[in-house]
Amino acid sequence: MALNLGKAVVDFLTAHPEEKFSARQIAEWLVATFPDECSAKKASSQALETDADLLQQLVAEIGSQRPRLQKKHPRLKTTEGRPRKYYVSEKSDSAEVAAAENVGVAAPVGKEDAKIGEHGLYPLLSAYLWAEFGVYSKRIDEKRSSNKRGPNGNRWLYPDLVGMEDLGADWHQEIKDCVNQYSDKRTKLWSFEVKLLINRSNVRECFFQSVSNSSWSNFGYLVAAEIEGQDTLKELRMLFAAHGIGLIKLDADNPAESQVLIPARERDEIDWDMANRLATENPDFLEYVKLVKQFYQTGEARLADWDASEATN
Repeated sequence: MALNLGKAVVDFLTAHPEEKFSARQIAEWLVATFPDECSAKKASSQALETDADLLQQLVAEIGSQRPRLQKKHPRLKTTEGRPRKYYVSEKSDSAEVAAAENVGVAAPVGKEDAKIGEHGLYPLLSAYLWAEFGVYSKRIDEKRSSNKRGPNGNRWLYPDLVGMEDLGADWHQEIKDCVNQYSDKRTKLWSFEVKLLINRSNVRECFFQSVSNSSWSNFGYLVAAEIEGQDTLKELRMLFAAHGIGLIKLDADNPAESQVLIPARERDEIDWDMANRLATENPDFLEYVKLVKQFYQTGEARLADWDASEATN
């Protein structure tokens, strides 16, 4: 009997509602659950010489059937990023966002019963930024702002994290001294807005929040632990073309496997008027500016002075 792959995939995911599986995990289940059908599939193809070949073929077929299956089964959803994960959910997109914000996202392997809230993502992002880009990062707590402009006066004003990139980290000392004499740039300043989940229901709100609170920086990024739906990623790419905000898929299980899905477009100049407003009203941002100033004065930055140190120890 031939394997009805589409039906098997949907049946498996339906039996495990809200659980997310990669195509490889589903393929491994297929091989274990339908050994005779899978053996027959392997025997009927000259290209499938090994079990590994069969598994890879199943992974490819799951991916190729995804658009058709999602059209036929609206409850079948996928995440974006590497690896894409498949799941069945009865929740609306907005309900999924609310659930993520209430209980967090899945914790690393071995702690399946635990959940990570948005604040738990900050040190993970810091670790990734330091390891991947050499960016010193600092948490900005908007609750510490003065709010002298009223309840919504600072809405969408502060990013969750800010960062500083030392452009001359690998330069010869003579080059560093020369750049200092010329008063040329030694840093790039980064801004990050962090979300647990982005899908069709909140994609534009999240994006424009990031546009608003990163307008002062050289690079602005929207960061998400989960991105659901091809339409979501398509929308983000379209918005990037107009506004230049990048996108990072943060892997909460293994931060080193995080991905820049859309690189941010660099702004040549810092908006110091906006930076002044942030520093005037928030002590965390003022401390950030002081750290950047200290770097220009001394030519050195100490990781211990930045939040990233906690994430890399």
